Amino acid sequence: MHEMSIKITVNDKVIEKDIKPNLLLIDFLRDELSLTGSHVGCDTSQCGACMVLYNDSAIKACSILVAQLNGQKINTIESLEKDGVLHPMQEAFRNNHGLQCGFCTPGMIISAISLVKEDNNPDEETIRKYLEGNLCRCTGYQNIVKSIEAGAIKMRELGDI
Repeated sequence: MHEMSIKITVNDKVIEKDIKPNLLLIDFLRDELSLTGSHVGCDTSQCGACMVLYNDSAIKACSILVAQLNGQKINTIESLEKDGVLHPMQEAFRNNHGLQCGFCTPGMIISAISLVKEDNNPDEETIRKYLEGNLCRCTGYQNIVKSIEAGAIKMRELGDI
């Protein structure tokens, strides 16, 4: 298979590389860039562990080709912490025990940020509906919902919406 050149901005860093046209974004992030915060959970685009932000919206990195994002900008979970300070949503997950094993957490946080960018004051029903594409096997979602509610409040307070 012939390679193609791409230019993509990942976490504010411009990357120019030759890639195979069928390279999935999740494989590019993990294998080519060593950004392993986004996880491969199901390989069928159902679990949400691979979520990244594209134009402030959560997308599943396991179901999009890098070539489709040529010239575009994405952000991974690694881009959220700044100078040792967690993003408000990360802090909310920590403070509200929104994780147990942590495998789904990066995807949950990315989805939560995407939700708050769309609806800066989501109610519990809206949060639960929005998380239908994210699976957690540990928490029962109670503390995840609490975390997102708290994270949304803090994001509003900080003007991060």
